Amino acid sequence: MAHGEVLEFEEYVRTRQDALLRSARRLVPDPVDAQDLLQTALARTYGRWDGIADKSLADAYLRRVMINTRTEWWRARKLEEVPTEQLPDASVEDGTEQRADRALLMDILGVLAPKQRSVVVLRHWEQMSTEETAAALGMSAGTVKSTLHRALARLRQELERRDLDAQALMSRDERGRERCAA
Repeated sequence: MAHGEVLEFEEYVRTRQDALLRSARRLVPDPVDAQDLLQTALARTYGRWDGIADKSLADAYLRRVMINTRTEWWRARKLEEVPTEQLPDASVEDGTEQRADRALLMDILGVLAPKQRSVVVLRHWEQMSTEETAAALGMSAGTVKSTLHRALARLRQELERRDLDAQALMSRDERGRERCAA
């Protein structure tokens, strides 16, 4: 790669790194993994930087590399984790409703398949159009729409389930207090 292209890549990373890290953070829940994902994507992109003719599409290219990398990691993971009936309680550091909602959303995104999560993140967080999402993920616009529809239905279902679980827990606590009072 020519010296001018190296400088161009460095300038691109310097100006876009915060936005790219936010995209990576939305693809993987752990902040350290998100940084690793971005660094891996940048390293892979660096070697192909001179092949990107239209540099205005570099963000889309990098997002695609991050999605592919995340998918590779997901496929290569060791299945040492044991699924359980109940998820651990999520802790909220500062107690504000916004942080609680964000934590719930990040947690609930975990029920989606990687392809569904990618579509939801690009369409709703990155605010890409259906066509832009389709191009970034290498699928048709119809597939994006149907995948998004199924993903949002799954998220609604999971939210309702959690709401019912919370209501049942509160009801059980109230019955316990009534027995203690009697």
